[in-house]
Amino acid sequence: MTVTAEAPAVTPFRFFDLRVVRTRQLGPSLLRVVFTGDELDRFHGGGRDQSLSLFLPQPGQHAPVLPPVEPGDDGRAWHAAYRAIPAHERAVMRSYTLSGQRRGPAGTVEEIDIDFVLHNDGPAAAGPACRWAESARPGDRAAVLGPAIADNAAVRCRPPRDFDHILMWGDETALPAALGVLAWLPASVSAHVFLEVPHRDDIQPIVTAADVTVTWLVRAEGCVTALESLRSTRLPDSVSPYAWLAGECGAMKELRRHLVRERGYDKRAVTFVGYWKRGLSEDALREQPAAA
Repeated sequence: MTVTAEAPAVTPFRFFDLRVVRTRQLGPSLLRVVFTGDELDRFHGGGRDQSLSLFLPQPGQHAPVLPPVEPGDDGRAWHAAYRAIPAHERAVMRSYTLSGQRRGPAGTVEEIDIDFVLHNDGPAAAGPACRWAESARPGDRAAVLGPAIADNAAVRCRPPRDFDHILMWGDETALPAALGVLAWLPASVSAHVFLEVPHRDDIQPIVTAADVTVTWLVRAEGCVTALESLRSTRLPDSVSPYAWLAGECGAMKELRRHLVRERGYDKRAVTFVGYWKRGLSEDALREQPAAA
C-alpha cells in the first residue's frame, strides 16, 4: 500500500468487548450487525476507511477467547500469545471496516456498525465470520481491536492536502470503506467512483458533498472487469489527482499499474489495499510473507 501523507507516529488501539444489538439485511450479499459495549465511550473511529480487527467466538463458545496480554506498539508479543492458543479455541480474527458509529446524549459512541459480505453460493463457501453474522442474535458477544483516537494509522485514505480529484474503485468487500470515504470528501473535489457488487439489490445510497460520478458494476448482469471499465473512462484533467483502490489483491495491483504506467499517476498518489486474495482465506493470506 502506498499513501501520500505520513501516518501518525502513535497508533493507539485497544480492545473493546462488544454485544450484538440487532442485525439488518442491506441487500442479498450484505448484512449489517450493530454492536454496543460498556467501554465504547473510549472508542474514536476516524471515519473514511477506518479498519478494525474483529474477534468472534468459535462455534459452541459464549465469547471469543483472547490472550490476557495487551497489544503493544508493534503487537508482536500479543500476536505470539494469540497464536499459542490452540487454533480450535482461539478467537476467529477477521479484518473489517467500521461502517458507522452513533453517539449518545453525552457525545460518546454508544453503537458501532460492521457490514458483513454474505456468500450466497452455499454454506461450504461461507467463512466463519459470514456464518457467525448470519446466525447472530441480540446479546451475542464479540470483541474488536479498535482505535482509541480518531487520527490513527488504520485510516488508510490520506490524500494530499491540495488534491482536487479522486478516482475510487472498490468491490463489495470495500463498499463500507468506499461509502465512508465518499461521506468524508469535501465539496471542493470531484470524484470518479467505480463500485462492483454481486447483485443490483446490493447497490447502496451514496451521501457526499463532492461532485461525484458513480458507475455501479453488477456481476450478475455480466459487467466488464475493473480494468476494462477504467480504461474506457475519460478522466478530467487534474492538478493534483489521487486514487483510492480496495478489493481483491490481484485486481488492485492491476489497477495501480494502469494508473501509474498508462495514466501517469505518481505512485505516492495511489493508495491500494488488498482486502482479500482469490483462492485464499484470510487466515491463509496472513501466513504469506508479504502479509507480514
